[in-house]
Amino acid sequence: MGWKMQHYVLAGMMIIFGTFNTLSVKWADKMESKASDGTIQPFNHPFLQACGMFLGEMLCMIAFWVSKFMAKRRPQQPFPPIDDSAAPLKFNPFIFLPPALCDMTATSIQYIGLTLTYASSFQMFRGAVIIFTGIFSQIFLGRKMQWYKWMGIFLVISGLVTVGVNDVISSGGSKNTTEPTDNLEDGRFWTPPESVLRMYGAEGNGTKSDTDIILGDALIFCSQIIVATQMVLEEKFISKYNVPALQAVGWEGTFGFTTLAILLIPFSFIYVGPKFGNNPRHMLEDPYDGIVQLSNNPYLALAFCGTIISIAFFNFAGISVTKELSATTRMVLDSIRTISIWMFSIAVGWQTFSPLQLLGFAILLSGMCFYNDILILPGIRKIARKCGYCIPDVPYNNVENEDEEGENEESHGEPVFSPRASVGGPHPGGAGYQ
Repeated sequence: MGWKMQHYVLAGMMIIFGTFNTLSVKWADKMESKASDGTIQPFNHPFLQACGMFLGEMLCMIAFWVSKFMAKRRPQQPFPPIDDSAAPLKFNPFIFLPPALCDMTATSIQYIGLTLTYASSFQMFRGAVIIFTGIFSQIFLGRKMQWYKWMGIFLVISGLVTVGVNDVISSGGSKNTTEPTDNLEDGRFWTPPESVLRMYGAEGNGTKSDTDIILGDALIFCSQIIVATQMVLEEKFISKYNVPALQAVGWEGTFGFTTLAILLIPFSFIYVGPKFGNNPRHMLEDPYDGIVQLSNNPYLALAFCGTIISIAFFNFAGISVTKELSATTRMVLDSIRTISIWMFSIAVGWQTFSPLQLLGFAILLSGMCFYNDILILPGIRKIARKCGYCIPDVPYNNVENEDEEGENEESHGEPVFSPRASVGGPHPGGAGYQ
């Protein structure tokens, strides 16, 4: 099927808003503002940021209600352009609670990791979701993985190791993450005043402590175990109800926001010390201090609002791409998002260019292509057929026991939702991830 204008618009929205979402979170992490004790402090509130992300997901429920209302008024031209093949079955909204709790936990851990490592590495390490979803789907969903999927997992691991080694090398064993550098060393022709650097979060050349980077990368990598659990839960218990994508994301956002907002209360009384509590009272989270910092820095508030709004538009675009085109198309577009994040981080001086990281990303992307059977293997089959050899295609849903999965053949076993898409794209069952 050829692409229409709306497909190009959706693809552009997915890349733009997906890129902006990751960069806005990192931008907020790099800015400073007057805290509740009157001192200038970095904005380090990962749980508050995660709460904002779930608020953005809740906006998808509003979009669902609007689309439902518009569909009733104009049945021939429903809005948004998503056409479910079957009416959803009656379901208990609390079936979204377990995946929402997984999403909440994973997101909070990832945002903590993002404060310690680079934005591009954050996005690349989220590709580890392929490893765990492949293993979990085989164990809990009875899916069998072909050789090329194992090859893809091996390449993904190799790419992640390469990126991790590059991050440690790039840190250069630095002990100080905020020391400004000479304006000629980082490629800038002019160094703005320190107050402006603090306001925009652009100080330094992106050099970080090697310990912080290793910890940040490890947190993001390990959080993908929870993300994989979320995906398996969604596919096993939720997709059978054929819940509309926007409604599913909206319910997960509602449960995630409500739960995390309640948890912020006890978090504000849990003392963790100055090493882990980067707020005046050194608590696990201090939402009051975070709100004070947001009110004292308009650019910080802009970045925080950008996170909320961009995740809502990104979800809408990603879900629409999955429904209108395919989950693999969504994965490819999400890989482009990773490149744009990496290039932007280098352009603004958040990190320096490294050929090793580029190599790691290339290996990682190759692994995802192998795993999802796109570009590389189809290209090999096409060349082989031109040479007179016949290599059969693999089933789109990548399930060998198709007879047992007969009910899912029309939809290719694809649940229609998941909150935030990572660099890993769809999981082994074909569902688009966040």
